[in-house]
Amino acid sequence: MSKWLQSGRRRDVCFLLVADGPLRGQQLKSRLEAHYDDRLEPKSFYGSLSALVDAGFVEKRTEGIHDVYALTDPGERRMREHVAWVRECVDAEDPNR
Repeated sequence: MSKWLQSGRRRDVCFLLVADGPLRGQQLKSRLEAHYDDRLEPKSFYGSLSALVDAGFVEKRTEGIHDVYALTDPGERRMREHVAWVRECVDAEDPNR
């Protein structure tokens, strides 16, 4: 697994983008804050977004005065691979059952 996916916040941002499509930065931040039931520091949150953009897994475009983020094809492919791996782990039979 590449290092970009080792951050839970980065994974969660990508999950939101897979589920909901392109979102403004503030929409992403608000949804994560609601999920975590905690406030995210803007500098840290936008740093995570920038890292995903720099890695080529998320694209950033400007629509009017807002920055909008969307998963790229490589980003979606990596998220779907990750989901498949999680399913394998969850569905694996526990020999102690």
